[in-house]
Amino acid sequence: MNAKKIIPAVAFVALLAAPASAQSPRPDGLAALGPPPIPADNPMSDAKVELGKMLFFDPLLSGNAAMPCSACHLPDAGWAVQDRISFGYPGTTHWRNSQTIINSAYYSKLFWAGASKSLEAQARSAARGGVAGNGEDDMMEARLAFVPEYREMFAEVFGDDWPNIRHAYMAIAAFQRTLVQTDTPFDNYMRGDDSALSEQQKRGLDLFAGKANCIACHNGPLLSDEQYYNLGVPPYAGWEEDELAQITFRFELYAKGSTEELYRNTKDDPGLYFRSKDKRHKGKFRTPSLRYTKYTFPYMHNGMLETLRDVVVFYNEGGGENEFAATKSPLMQPLGLSDSEVDDLVAFLESLSGEEILMDEPELPVMQPLPAAAQN
Repeated sequence: MNAKKIIPAVAFVALLAAPASAQSPRPDGLAALGPPPIPADNPMSDAKVELGKMLFFDPLLSGNAAMPCSACHLPDAGWAVQDRISFGYPGTTHWRNSQTIINSAYYSKLFWAGASKSLEAQARSAARGGVAGNGEDDMMEARLAFVPEYREMFAEVFGDDWPNIRHAYMAIAAFQRTLVQTDTPFDNYMRGDDSALSEQQKRGLDLFAGKANCIACHNGPLLSDEQYYNLGVPPYAGWEEDELAQITFRFELYAKGSTEELYRNTKDDPGLYFRSKDKRHKGKFRTPSLRYTKYTFPYMHNGMLETLRDVVVFYNEGGGENEFAATKSPLMQPLGLSDSEVDDLVAFLESLSGEEILMDEPELPVMQPLPAAAQN
């Protein structure tokens, strides 16, 4: 007769009560990123996304037929521009840092000052912006009509007899809603995988949600409260030494309805003030998401901070100084982080980016003469 091992009753109860594995606590106020919201008036389809991808890379949607969306949102540069200020329309420069479009589908406010409320509106603003695409809707729409492949695709996706420029912006927005990253080490950790973060990154997360208080503004699944703050970021250096940048800056001040005093004396970007004309908003910009930032250097609205470590050090010192000192956020106080804590926090920020999202440019169709029947 085989002997059986008897487990004492107390030990058996203890085994039942023990969890399979102890899980580290997750901080409140943060969450993994879910699927992006899809507006009811612009549902997704494979054909629409494919059309949007082609239009995103097609320079026909610009004033000079040479400045596609991808000119300022390069896949191998974090779907942005790895320079302080984004590229401008020929004969200009831009005046703000180019933000990545990865995870832009989750924002309810687009651009640094929240000027657009949807990806559809953002696409139109970028294509028509004086120092961006500088296009005119009727001109761009006419070009699309000269491309047989686009006529067929617009008819299939939207039922258009001829390509409609409003539908072009809807297709581009649909494509952008596929450019999301929800499997970062941070997301996997928040979903329960304790091994997804290193011990250093976990220490950084504790600092992020605790001593450093980054979570005050960088919270929720997107890691942005989408509110506006003046952090004391110093002004863009190019406005002192680059004649073209000076001209562009003055153009933007004039175009956005500045007072004569502001036009003549301001040497920095007024930010949200351009939209609200409220002096309390001078120098304030929307909180950007911290996702995918591993690839989107340099940082801030004018690219004045080169690395993620520079960003953490900037916050650790209580921010900086600009000409809008009266509106600087009271949240910007010295943090008292040690060098090793700065390193830990940087390591955590790197966990908010997964593998780099790269994409080859699609083969684009070319304009052809319209069919004889369409010319009559």
